[in-house]
Amino acid sequence: MANVSYKDAGVDIDAGAQFVENIKPLVKSTFDSNVLGGIGSFAGAYELPGGYKKPVILGATDGVGTKLKLAIDSGKFDTVGIDLVAMCVNDLICNFGTPLFFLDYYATSKLDIAESTAVVKGIAQGCLYSECSLIGGETAEMPGMYAPKDFDLAGFAVGIAEKDEMNRLEHVKAGDMLIALPSSGIHSNGYSLVRKLFFEKLNYKFDDLIDGKPLIDILLEPTRIYVKTFKKLKHKINALAHITGGGIIENLPRVLPENLQAVVQKDKIKILDIYKLMSSHIEEVEMFRTFNMGVGMILVVSEENVDFVLENSDGYVMGELKEGKKEALVI
Repeated sequence: MANVSYKDAGVDIDAGAQFVENIKPLVKSTFDSNVLGGIGSFAGAYELPGGYKKPVILGATDGVGTKLKLAIDSGKFDTVGIDLVAMCVNDLICNFGTPLFFLDYYATSKLDIAESTAVVKGIAQGCLYSECSLIGGETAEMPGMYAPKDFDLAGFAVGIAEKDEMNRLEHVKAGDMLIALPSSGIHSNGYSLVRKLFFEKLNYKFDDLIDGKPLIDILLEPTRIYVKTFKKLKHKINALAHITGGGIIENLPRVLPENLQAVVQKDKIKILDIYKLMSSHIEEVEMFRTFNMGVGMILVVSEENVDFVLENSDGYVMGELKEGKKEALVI
């Protein structure tokens, strides 16, 4: 009887080893002075920074969703890693956490070294944008679990915060202003609807031009990372909400106490052109409860701090908080 190898079963150990060698310099480029050791150990080690009175560790995990399918089908793998980091660290800062380090999980049917290296390069770039270190990850080659050429991503971000700064509800009050930080695009939510609209209903092709830009480039524009903006404005912000799945309507109330409502002026929202195109085929209420509509993060700011925040960001005023039922009204 002929012998059978792991490679015969669909798992290439040599390819995995080469992949690790390829990503070592990418991973190392994200290290700061708190990283202990290097890539290749059983666990990543990170020394907690000093200067905190009551330090609290925060964790956030997320994926990229079916935006990955567009990357796979188009063969463009250089941006989804940034998305992966963004979706995690943008959540952390909403609890006033400063990102410290990141880990990733990459699972595929068969490891393609060039593709996987491009993905990790994006993850490393996202970590550099977030000023956090990529200290570990897992690559799983699982034939039979995934269709050929398919892969999935999961990310895990760990941050640190002062315990006394985490409860933002006590800082939020009637009269506070809502400042929108623009999104870079659709970010990483609603892509099942995006794919159905453009490629099933409207029969677009990846290279079809929208305002002179290939559609696939618009759709794969990576999620904006707001960490540096948060660090710069932290002491002028009462609260902040990451606008992900559920849009403004579902995410903004998450930072409100029970007695306040957010009133958003719809005509002040700088809606992205891609959403204007999509809104010709999707009901407005569905758009606002699915997509960010061009607003990636909303800052709740005391009136006296508005000018400072506007001068030190690309934000704009989109509404205010009033007494009333806890909800977000777009009027």
